[in-house]
Amino acid sequence: MSHSLDSLLRPFEHKSLQLRNRVAMAPMTRTASPGYIPNDQVAGYYRRRAEGEVGLIITEGTFVSPAANGYENVPAIYGAEALAGWKKVVDEVHAAGGQIIPQLWHVGSVRKEGIGPDKSIPGQSPSGLFKPGKPNGHAMTKADIQETIKAFADAAKAAKDVGFDGVELHGAHGYLIDQFFWEGTNVRDDEYGGSLENRTRFAVEIVEAVRNAVGEDFAIVLRYSQWKQQDYEARLAHTPDELQRFLTPLVEAGVDIFHASTRRFWVPEFEGSDMNLAGWTKELTGKPVISVGSVGLDDDFIGGNNQGMGGTANPTGIDELARRMDNNEFDLIAVGRALLQDPNWLVKMKEGREEEIVSFTKEALAGLS
Repeated sequence: MSHSLDSLLRPFEHKSLQLRNRVAMAPMTRTASPGYIPNDQVAGYYRRRAEGEVGLIITEGTFVSPAANGYENVPAIYGAEALAGWKKVVDEVHAAGGQIIPQLWHVGSVRKEGIGPDKSIPGQSPSGLFKPGKPNGHAMTKADIQETIKAFADAAKAAKDVGFDGVELHGAHGYLIDQFFWEGTNVRDDEYGGSLENRTRFAVEIVEAVRNAVGEDFAIVLRYSQWKQQDYEARLAHTPDELQRFLTPLVEAGVDIFHASTRRFWVPEFEGSDMNLAGWTKELTGKPVISVGSVGLDDDFIGGNNQGMGGTANPTGIDELARRMDNNEFDLIAVGRALLQDPNWLVKMKEGREEEIVSFTKEALAGLS
């Protein structure tokens, strides 16, 4: 075993999570669930990553209500058929020695009318904005807010009931929870808008409702990001002090683990330190933290001029990742495209077979299983 992998291969335990190592599979949307139901192909896809010795699998985003969905053929996490499908997924992952949590998702104003399962529902957001100056859908009423909070709590309880090992709340990348966080899309003048603390209130109430639904020992992960799909340069916090103001109410609400989403894990978050966003999150909260961002690859997922996923990313070593984990900058590392492309990425790294790792290309992803 390569010494550089020692820090990744240590077990991790926190509440309902007892992981065999520190490697997580990052959530990645697949649009491979016809009728919004995860099928046997989905179960096999996740089982293969568990067989590849990944410690924690975080599922693709799974929508918590009809209003929450923004794409066809993504899985729901409500209703008897979808939950039966997820139980098969959970059972397959557990049989392969892994643990798995669903990412609970509401896309907010990313949604366009005409998307199922109820094509008549418009997008929802704090202020009816997709991004600054660009409206889409409608501004949520307080009744809408309470209904959505309940949908997250119900989905979390359903996830626990079918055997998931925890839940992740998707509060990143410009989707609904993040639209409340971001002053560019939240211009409300009530208790859910205005100050940074007020803009966290919606997420705080979701976390509190989820905690009440699942109990104290079930792990709640919150994924958040500075960048948005609407603006890669957007920032929620410009300084460590602002970041602490943002994180503190979420800690008090009951977040167990933060998943700090960045495009490149090695990029410093603030001047004067080489710590990334996950490192700062751990420093300021004392909570376990998951880092992420182009792990094992030499390029991030954004092509030129922010035109989306582009080009080719080649496998690279993990010396910088190992250094940061050896320093306890963060607790777990989420691996996305490297595991999407090669379910045995971790095994090959562990066995010194890096040259066998499959390179990432858009073309090679066609039909990927």
